[in-house]
Amino acid sequence: MTDLSPTLTLACELISRNSTTPDDAGCQQLVGERLAACGFRLESLRFGEVDNLWARRGIDGPVLCFAGHTDVVPTGPAERWVQPPFEPMIKNGMLYGRGAADMKGSLAAMVVAVERFVAAFPDHHGSIAFLITSDEEGPATEGTVKVVETLVEREEFVDWCIVGEPSSTELVGDVVKNGRRGSLNAELTIKGKQGHVAYPHLARNPIHLAAPALAALAAESWDMGNEFFPPTSFQISNINSGTGATNVIPGDLVALINFRFSTESTVESLKTRVTALLDQQGLDYELNWTLSGLPFLTEPGALLDGVRAAIRQVTGRETQPSTSGGTSDGRFIATMGTQVVELGPVNATIHQLDEHISAADLDTLTDIYEATLERLLT
Repeated sequence: MTDLSPTLTLACELISRNSTTPDDAGCQQLVGERLAACGFRLESLRFGEVDNLWARRGIDGPVLCFAGHTDVVPTGPAERWVQPPFEPMIKNGMLYGRGAADMKGSLAAMVVAVERFVAAFPDHHGSIAFLITSDEEGPATEGTVKVVETLVEREEFVDWCIVGEPSSTELVGDVVKNGRRGSLNAELTIKGKQGHVAYPHLARNPIHLAAPALAALAAESWDMGNEFFPPTSFQISNINSGTGATNVIPGDLVALINFRFSTESTVESLKTRVTALLDQQGLDYELNWTLSGLPFLTEPGALLDGVRAAIRQVTGRETQPSTSGGTSDGRFIATMGTQVVELGPVNATIHQLDEHISAADLDTLTDIYEATLERLLT
């Protein structure tokens, strides 16, 4: 491919590296070399098997950070792609390749936008930073969360952060994420007594015991949400019980449950209410909870207003702030008191076979990032 824009050229270079999580495959080194060339101080932070990069230009505040990840999800059957997934291709105006949308395209746009901004404003106000991990698509335990802990320990904070997750719905910049719901998981084990199906009086069937309890949990209204968040959602994602035999009453049932919760509920309130509902059913049970992330919200202010104005300047369209969707590493960054906005390309093919985005959108995204820098740091 020739005659590509700087953003598309860098995006293709990144896509061509097989950085299936948690492998970075040299992507951070490539980005770091570009950032070092325009005055960034680089700090490689490796935790466990995960590579992370913290880069900063400037020593004063405010700090505007671009956050992203170099790792990608597995490709699935590579033979079913129109092109090998790590051989980027532009066809009919679309850039194909694993990570094109999630999120090597955004990362390339961020780097090029910063290069152009620094060239135009070498003495810009405040500081620019990059927080890049290779653990976003994996367990997310050795990546951004650990970098944030490191920054907090040395009292280095971020004022504003733009995460390059694919936030757009139909047109680049039509939606930005100004918050995310929290995610709380639990493994619920309901205990019965194994026995022969012909002698039910000598056994206790946990499936029968669980049915009304799970129905009560699913029917419960946890909160009504608010102007920024929809109501808290409860879902049962897995149920496992039984030995595989038709003549055996199982001894226990294990259900995996998840809450996507708004700021109207807390972790403790949800745990307490689940326990109360289960106790009402007189069950013998165990609950093991795992918190994936707390909800966060960036209300209108310097960052959200600046991003919306930049999108309007570049595209002429009004953007819609939203808190829908899953979680992102923004949940970790927000714990510093940071204003966080997710702004990236159209979210239509992420994690799919033949992942692709509009090639032109990446150049538009570069312009939006650069315009945001100009609004906040000049």
